[in-house]
Amino acid sequence: MRNKLAEVVASKGIKDSRVLEAIRTVPRHLFLDSGFEDHAYQDKAFPIGAEQTISQPYTVAFQTELLQVKPGDKILEIGTGSGYQAAVLLHLKAKVYTIERQQELFKKTRLFFEKMGYRPKKMVFGDGYKGLPQEAPFDGIIVTAGAPEVPKALLSQLKVGGRLVIPVGIEEQTMVLFERKSEKKFEKKEMGAFRFVPMLGDKN
Repeated sequence: MRNKLAEVVASKGIKDSRVLEAIRTVPRHLFLDSGFEDHAYQDKAFPIGAEQTISQPYTVAFQTELLQVKPGDKILEIGTGSGYQAAVLLHLKAKVYTIERQQELFKKTRLFFEKMGYRPKKMVFGDGYKGLPQEAPFDGIIVTAGAPEVPKALLSQLKVGGRLVIPVGIEEQTMVLFERKSEKKFEKKEMGAFRFVPMLGDKN
């Protein structure tokens, strides 16, 4: 079923062989409640509680491919959710730092990671809008919720040469890729329309 899912994702345009291998390898069904296992290898988002979702596999692959993760890269994830995206990044041998705003999900996913042997460098309950300045700079930052605007804190925490992948918008989002070219210069590319749950911060 994972092989079929990887084929579907590839047919939609994902070319990075390491990303496709991660989709083939990470057991997505374990990130859903046991009653919904038959939904795990369909290419669709699915509710995981606390008004959050596990992203569509294609979306996970698309964002991951844009990050261009190399082994050993420091990656900051905003929105741990079920942990599936973090697991894909860990499969790519990234050093993953991840932030979750929903306490219920934070506790559940932290226990799940421990049980499954997934070891992010740091898992934090907190406000993703602020990033993790104490751990910056990062090679890549990935946001897995729709942000009404691009948080300046996240841009400032990128290394020169680093990439930020973030869906921006209220009802529907545009996937935006920022690449830091120098201390003050960023290159911005819009990469198409997506739908995410809203990004929460202390002000929500």
